Amino acid sequence: MPPFLLQPDPTLIGLLASLALISALLLALQNQRRRNRRIRNRFNEFEGEEQRMFSFLHDLGEAIENEPSPTVLSRIIVDGIDKVVKARGGAVYFLGEDQSYLHPSYISNDCPPLIGIPVEVRKKAARDPKALESHLRLARVAVDEGIIGHCLAVGEAIHVTDVKSHPSFRDAFIGYSDDVSALLAPLRHAGKDLGVLIVARSHRDGRFNHNDFAVFRSAAEQSSFAIGNARVHRQAHEMRLIESELQNAREVQRVLLPQGEPVVPGFRISGTNLPARIISGDYFDYIDLGSHQHGIAIADVSGKGVAAGLLMAMCRSVLRSVAPARQSPTEVLAAVNRLLYPDIREDMFISMAYGILDTTDGSLILARAGHDPALLFRKETGCVETLRSPGLALGVDAGPVFERVTRDQRIELLPGDCVLFYTDGVREAANQEDEEFGMERMAETFRLAAPMGAEAVVMRLQEDLIQFTGNRPNLDDVTLVAIERKRCS
Repeated sequence: MPPFLLQPDPTLIGLLASLALISALLLALQNQRRRNRRIRNRFNEFEGEEQRMFSFLHDLGEAIENEPSPTVLSRIIVDGIDKVVKARGGAVYFLGEDQSYLHPSYISNDCPPLIGIPVEVRKKAARDPKALESHLRLARVAVDEGIIGHCLAVGEAIHVTDVKSHPSFRDAFIGYSDDVSALLAPLRHAGKDLGVLIVARSHRDGRFNHNDFAVFRSAAEQSSFAIGNARVHRQAHEMRLIESELQNAREVQRVLLPQGEPVVPGFRISGTNLPARIISGDYFDYIDLGSHQHGIAIADVSGKGVAAGLLMAMCRSVLRSVAPARQSPTEVLAAVNRLLYPDIREDMFISMAYGILDTTDGSLILARAGHDPALLFRKETGCVETLRSPGLALGVDAGPVFERVTRDQRIELLPGDCVLFYTDGVREAANQEDEEFGMERMAETFRLAAPMGAEAVVMRLQEDLIQFTGNRPNLDDVTLVAIERKRCS
């Protein structure tokens, strides 16, 4: 070996190798620490996101218990999800009743515009920034317009990375230059579309990632459930209020009906009203006319529910105001018709029978305004007759035809005779086989019960109706009035 060639020092080589190894290890350790920091930061980020999600769900649950208004609940949802995904702002749009437009329920203060802005609004906004804010908070969105309508149409959550370039806008965003991304989700509950939830973020704040979208979609599902439940609770509460109001109305209406049987010398009179609903459209009344005369009325307002009940109350008031000044039942009904006709809707009318009972001679003068014919039981023959005085229903004609058609019918009542007034709910009561009680059954029950008196007639008819219909509820009101001339002692 030539003397000028040095031999490698094994010790030096080993030292260099050790230094290289140490350097590699240090570099690897450094990289691992960076990875650990990233993992720890990511973990902390996930943990923070999880805590924000739990906080959002907790606030949402508490809000539902307090039955908030739609606007308050929308604010809780938008502000809560904004915090969860670190958005810049958001909004909730609800479908209107016509299902054609989405209306803003809540838009957060920092939410960028997410709907098309008309040119005239932009011009106003250049002079007055509040013009744009006012437009955004009031403008409705057609269900087939913009990214909001698009989200509702596709029926699933969507991630719009650049709002201004989304194809659903076409040229709606002329002059719109903000770089905004948005997350949208349809709000649905029990298979029904409720609206759309949106959160947005400026590109300079960082775009939404896949994890943000997954978290948003989950939060939107919880929000749909919360909004749907809140609506159910609110509707139930409103129904309870309506039911309470109807019960109060029923109590008022009950007071308008006779509170007991009238004391009429030589006669027994018994009546009852069985409403099919809370509010009845049937009516009966006893009016002391003086001079040994007593008015007896029964009426049936077409239709059911509150409208029929209000018209019934009007009819009672008008009848009581005009009856004492008139001796003829036809004249009474004509006066009632003239006063009520202007206020009765075209699709409504009132059938009524009104009779004047004279205790001096035992006569009954009867007029019938389109009402079912009364039944008369004759004690002498044991037979039932039908009293068919002519007449037109109240509210059908302004006066001339009504007064020309309607006529009085005079009936002489002998001791033991009995008259039955009723509404069509009696004969039309149906059993489980849809068979109606009918005139024949009613007349036969009346014939059998009449010899036992007016109270027995009313009670026996009620019992037979219950036995005939079974558990089937009445579809129409049932009203009965029986008039019996007492037998001579």
